Amino acid sequence: MNLTILSPEKQIFSGTVKSVKVPGAGGQFEMLENHAPIVSSLQAGEVRIIKDNGEKLTYSVSGGFVEMLNNDVSLLVSGVRENA
Repeated sequence: MNLTILSPEKQIFSGTVKSVKVPGAGGQFEMLENHAPIVSSLQAGEVRIIKDNGEKLTYSVSGGFVEMLNNDVSLLVSGVRENA
């Protein structure tokens, strides 16, 4: 599935991933390929990504929104930074 992470300043990430876990307003949830369409607000927390090659990335966000439709995931986030 394709993932794009955007902040008001710039594009943070764009690529193919196996999974993405986000801090949804109702609690943390994970999206995998063929996940049902969803739109959700995000609370402060960590976004965890597993890329197709197995590499793991983690970003801290202070809030935002996520949309998944037809294996395309878009994260619109604020206060984002990559964790080491």
